[in-house]
Amino acid sequence: MTPLCCRAFIAACRDELDAPKPGNVHVYAAGHRMTVAEFEDSAVAAAGPLCAQGARVGVRIRAAIEATNRAVGTNTNLGIVLLCAPLAAAAERALAAPAAAGGDLRACLTRVLDGLDVADAADAFAAIVQAAPAGLGHAAQHDVFAPPQVTLKEAMTAAADRDLVARQYATAFADVFDLGMPLHVAATARGRDPKLATLAVYLGFLSRFPDSHILRKHGAAAAREVRRTAQRFDALLDETGDPASLFPQLLAWDRSLKAQGLNPGSSADLTVATLFGIRLQSGLPSTHISG
Repeated sequence: MTPLCCRAFIAACRDELDAPKPGNVHVYAAGHRMTVAEFEDSAVAAAGPLCAQGARVGVRIRAAIEATNRAVGTNTNLGIVLLCAPLAAAAERALAAPAAAGGDLRACLTRVLDGLDVADAADAFAAIVQAAPAGLGHAAQHDVFAPPQVTLKEAMTAAADRDLVARQYATAFADVFDLGMPLHVAATARGRDPKLATLAVYLGFLSRFPDSHILRKHGAAAAREVRRTAQRFDALLDETGDPASLFPQLLAWDRSLKAQGLNPGSSADLTVATLFGIRLQSGLPSTHISG
């Protein structure tokens, strides 16, 4: 499992960087005092701990963030790791379970999330504090600076209405499986190259939800405005027969967002999780692939 998982994770991170994602770091432009190389180094550093055979989800999260911090010294991938650790554990379980017994990726992910405990929460909280994401503050309920009293799923469920990453834990990654993956399949079926399929996923998330990273740092009005612009670009990408013709406009918006310090990081995290899930599924026997 570990080599498949590591390759899938690193490839998903690189695929996400290849797309011109407005406001986020990509091969066309760095941003927010972070570079593509830092994200690439982070992916390589985090892959091993994230995919550690038999490790609990919380241990995977904490070890991956510690490895990232040693490699680049900044928070490049907290949301990515929080999303991908349960997927990695689910893929490991899917390979070990007969498909007839519910051994597909999505069913296994549900069982992984239901099996999270307080120790997983403690490890995840420690990782969050170490990564120190922008806008992190104290919370009235399930404060990451205090020892957890609930399981990781319960803590995430309490934050699901204000954080897209937490929402995935509460919904068994419904947005990844029911939105991100179908968007990628549809774009690929239309002959779009990988970076355009990735862009379709990113704009799909950004156009449907106020990005919680922007919401946390800049407030609801800024998140709504970014979402409105994403809806326009999402429609243009869907309608045009020449997607590359949109790149100048996309990159102009990218510069504007970065000049304002607006980073749709949650949408990018969900994009990586989608690409990772697709690659994990492609590496499973066909009888284990979620429908």
